[in-house]
Amino acid sequence: MLLVLEVVLTSPAVTIKALQKRMAQGVPKTSGSEAAVRRMWWAALDTLQSDILLPMNLTRGLWLSSPLPALYEPKLLKQFQGWVWAPKELLNLTNPSVGMLPPSKSISMDINSHSSDYERLTLLEEDGNDPLLIVITPEIQIALALEGKAEERKLLMRSDPETLSDLLTLLDNRLHMENVEQANNLRNALGEMGQLKTNDDLSTIFWPLLSQRIAGIAPSLNIQTLPGNLGDEHKSASTNNEISLLEALTHEIRTPLATIRTLIRSLLKKKDLPQLVENRLKQIDIECTEQIDRFGLIFNAVELERSKPVKTNLALTDLGKMLTLLSPVWRNQLDRKGLKLVLDITPDLPKVLSDSEGLELMLTGLIDRNTRGLQTGGELTLKLRPAGHRLKLQILTQLSSIKNSEVSENVSNEEIGPVLSWNPATGNLQLSQAATQRLLKSLGGRLTNRRDSGITIFFPISESKEFEFLN
Repeated sequence: MLLVLEVVLTSPAVTIKALQKRMAQGVPKTSGSEAAVRRMWWAALDTLQSDILLPMNLTRGLWLSSPLPALYEPKLLKQFQGWVWAPKELLNLTNPSVGMLPPSKSISMDINSHSSDYERLTLLEEDGNDPLLIVITPEIQIALALEGKAEERKLLMRSDPETLSDLLTLLDNRLHMENVEQANNLRNALGEMGQLKTNDDLSTIFWPLLSQRIAGIAPSLNIQTLPGNLGDEHKSASTNNEISLLEALTHEIRTPLATIRTLIRSLLKKKDLPQLVENRLKQIDIECTEQIDRFGLIFNAVELERSKPVKTNLALTDLGKMLTLLSPVWRNQLDRKGLKLVLDITPDLPKVLSDSEGLELMLTGLIDRNTRGLQTGGELTLKLRPAGHRLKLQILTQLSSIKNSEVSENVSNEEIGPVLSWNPATGNLQLSQAATQRLLKSLGGRLTNRRDSGITIFFPISESKEFEFLN
């Protein structure tokens, strides 16, 4: 069955509430609190983007949301065309003259910045503030929303062609009444995707994934260290609770930060921003990105601790090129701390076996970890050398510039669970040594850490058959 778009130009203005009510048709009434469904909404966004859309490696699509940009994954924002109905006050911040920013190149904050272009449209008072997200691609079509009166709140997910066709018809009608140009843009975007594959059975995939994500959230924050005389299964249960809690916390922190970053980058598109405002927005963007990456690394460590995969899919990775490309980002990061980055890379090195995306996040985390104790004027050196059938990457710091409280980091750090460690003297929270080793092992690396000499990571080159340390 194909999605059908019909235009009824004489119909009254369509509200976002009308779309949500259409989605609720045929859905049984439920009793749910506002706090519960909001948590489900954030989990649903993460499930849709991280567990369904990203693994599909989609190259085109469109999305529509209200009252804020619900899509926040950079890879999806780069590939998809978007429309967002936002409150008038927010639109006035971005472009007070017309209330909607024209498409433009996003301001590049670093080499990992992705375009987050989307059209801004005015949210009406009668639209309400319940969130809505519709994603249409040739391979998959889905709509998410919250709806219902107090204590009867529910999360809606619809993927059946009839509902999606009705939603697109209502949106087309809304746009024709509001902005004919954008109505034509939406129609053209739909037309360029050609025939859409139906996915009636998407619910059989989505709801179990969502249930797994929500089930991983610890039911209680009252987690205490168990006495040493309790059995292993009790200790295991405590560890599982800690893992679940940490997984929930990293999710709750990353997701809103990603939304804030998307909004900040939309504001940065305004060309006549005062320099002070632009600089502050850039600072906020950078801080959001660093914290998203930091908690993303913790989240990866948590998932690895939970699942303990036996095999990891590794691919050819040009480690020398990766370090060179990422060095401007790291250099800017260190410059803000008054530190210097030095690259010492042997040219024409062979490729290694690793996961480039995961390794990029891992290396950024290691650089952050190894520069936290450096005083202004300190120096961090990345040295990459061949070492037999492997490449040796060293992350070295000037120990003479390290604060006294940080010199014996490995001694003073206290483990507060299977994933994190904490330095009571500085308040620094970071991955534990064991969690760092497990993550690097899943990425093809073997970590060695010697006191007062930085850290060394060995990676197998692609031609090598020596993978003993991966097993």
